[in-house]
Amino acid sequence: MTRLRRTILYVPADNARALAKARDLAADAIIIDLEDAVSPERKDAARDAVAGALDLGKEFALRINGPDTPWHAADIELARALDIRHVVLPKVRDSADIARLAERTDATIWPMMETADSILHAGSIAKIAASTGPAVLIVGTNDLAAELGAIVGPGRAELSHALQQSVLAAKAARLDIADGVFNDVKDTAALVAEAKAGRALGMTGKTVIHPGQIEPVNRVFSPDEPAIAEARAIIAALAAAEAEGRSVATLNGRLIERLHVDAAERTIAFADAIAGTGA
Repeated sequence: MTRLRRTILYVPADNARALAKARDLAADAIIIDLEDAVSPERKDAARDAVAGALDLGKEFALRINGPDTPWHAADIELARALDIRHVVLPKVRDSADIARLAERTDATIWPMMETADSILHAGSIAKIAASTGPAVLIVGTNDLAAELGAIVGPGRAELSHALQQSVLAAKAARLDIADGVFNDVKDTAALVAEAKAGRALGMTGKTVIHPGQIEPVNRVFSPDEPAIAEARAIIAALAAAEAEGRSVATLNGRLIERLHVDAAERTIAFADAIAGTGA
């Protein structure tokens, strides 16, 4: 099955209006957020609100508070009681954090890569997350930059190693990987530039914080008509070559092998999945 995780929208768990609206948005997935988007004095109310917000009509995950907070245990109990399928764990530092949570819930665990330790242990974190189900590695660029003391500029060169390391870990574990949020909800051009850079690295999608960011990011992570046409041409070229007993083909001077066809078939499957959603 082809999963669409181009855009993953954070929605505060205590914002009933935003959660109701999320159902009709074109985001592929939703993160119902009990952590950063909810103030300490609203944690209990937010937890109480989650039960009435699960009919979203799309994939969603519950972001719980981290292991070193006073709300962590209650958040886990809520996830278990509501049989939440996907749980986002923030502030992951190593694979033991995932293992401890996996012992307490049957949910698929989506780790947030937002600490220096998580980047250093990215491979083992991704591997154990994959053992819990079809997880997503989520890069938390804001918290990561803060922990590193990095002053991040356009292009995010200061985080390049961390981003690449996270992509490598996700791909090795056969996981999706979502890029961090873009903070300026009014600068669409810069959002698109950052999303394109993430896609070029191998990100499969991007987390977003505002409904207005969904369509531009969906567009970046969707194959356009020229890409779809090229994919179909690649598939046809090798099929014709194989019919003639050859294992390789050429298309516009380019060598085509089975690996190119495999990539082209993934493009077509992804485009078909998008067409099925109308987004």
